[in-house]
Amino acid sequence: MPREKFEHDLQRLQDEILALGAMAERAVTESVQTLKEQDFARAHSIIEGDRNINEKRYAIENEALTLIATQQPMAGDLRTLAAILEIATELERIADYAKGIANIALMVGTESLIKPLVDIPRMASKASDMLHRSLEAFLKQDVEAARAIPKEDAEVDALYEQIYRELITYIMADPRAIDQATRLTWVAHNLERVADRVGNICERIVFSITGRGEELDNPSPR
Repeated sequence: MPREKFEHDLQRLQDEILALGAMAERAVTESVQTLKEQDFARAHSIIEGDRNINEKRYAIENEALTLIATQQPMAGDLRTLAAILEIATELERIADYAKGIANIALMVGTESLIKPLVDIPRMASKASDMLHRSLEAFLKQDVEAARAIPKEDAEVDALYEQIYRELITYIMADPRAIDQATRLTWVAHNLERVADRVGNICERIVFSITGRGEELDNPSPR
């Protein structure tokens, strides 16, 4: 019976991680939509909602640490619980990047955007998709998917470089664009960091399954 209860509690924690991941993924997607549509009510909602994400992260950590302390999990279970702790932290930080983008949307305010937002939403879509699939890999214990996803970070990096170069040309053409161009660069940087965090999640998934630490193809600094 104790083992059955432990497995039930562990499954509930994994479900909570998926719920936290869905919250973080939605925050990233909506933060860019907020900027694109200059939807200030939604921006404030994302910022306020970050508190719920933080609370959920700490609730997950508390449950995981309680299981470790009271149930004496075996090695494989202990790695899963360690992965849950690490992934919860990464998801909370991803949500922080979304909150940052919502704050930037408020900074831009009602100014006309200096360019149509095309590549920034593409970055958000790609990073969000990577995040979604990384959590599926965790749920399914799919080590090959976890190894493959970080390789896609190169696409996000390429979009970031493209956006950065394009915004520099806007600044050179019109110095009045410097403030907004700088803020849009911050947005792109936050999205690039989301993809990096997904790489960290995937590395933890691989370790939880195999017991081996692997540095996956995610060359950006942590």
